[in-house]
Amino acid sequence: MPTFEEEALRLRKATMRLSNFSLLNKRIDIRGAENFVREGPNIIVGNHIGSYKDVALLFKTVPRQIFFTANEMLFDREAFSWLVRNHLDRHLGRFGSFIHLLFNPFYSYVVRFISTNIAKVGSIPVNLCGRRAEAVRRCQDYLRVGRAVIALQGRGRVDGRDPNPYVKPFRKGPAVMSYNLLVEDGISVPVTPLSIFGAHIMFLVPARIKVNVGAPMFIRDYMGGSMQESIERFRDALNARVEALFRESLKF
Repeated sequence: MPTFEEEALRLRKATMRLSNFSLLNKRIDIRGAENFVREGPNIIVGNHIGSYKDVALLFKTVPRQIFFTANEMLFDREAFSWLVRNHLDRHLGRFGSFIHLLFNPFYSYVVRFISTNIAKVGSIPVNLCGRRAEAVRRCQDYLRVGRAVIALQGRGRVDGRDPNPYVKPFRKGPAVMSYNLLVEDGISVPVTPLSIFGAHIMFLVPARIKVNVGAPMFIRDYMGGSMQESIERFRDALNARVEALFRESLKF
């Protein structure tokens, strides 16, 4: 049976074609690329504002094989099709149905390709409305064997009514994984913070996407007190660092 890495290599050309198409008319400006961890366990955290464009962006910019946590609905063709229609309606209103009809052959291909292969390349399903303990456990298993896991924070969209629409409050998942691996296995996992700006701009609309990558952070530097205190301290530090990277990216 092929490994996740072998399946990803087999699908690499198709994945990159989809990524390039998803980012049509988007120019990528990346700062701090030298901060990416190129081997060994790594968690990459960042804000999630551009839906599928964030995923395409990371496929193109991270210099190694990466494994995503993903909405479990993407693993089911019918549920994924509903997500596509809902995404178009939310962003385009009454024109969403027309665009879906116009590009239906392409959307159908994308939904079929991703729902068929997303599990084969090791993506980790997450129930966005329920407990995430199983997803955390699987991420930890990946990290123990030296893989890089992407754990974007947010729902993949910008809500203009939110006082802080670009960087949502972080969940505890990445901090919990870091803590467990350090305490249980003695593995100090580097957590790479990054910020994304511009990926929220609609498909085909010309835009510049800014990616700002920070130096890796380690939970060992935030240990102290109870387990909960250490996890909260590291979660807050990661959140603050991504916010700082985001503000910095607005200046370049």
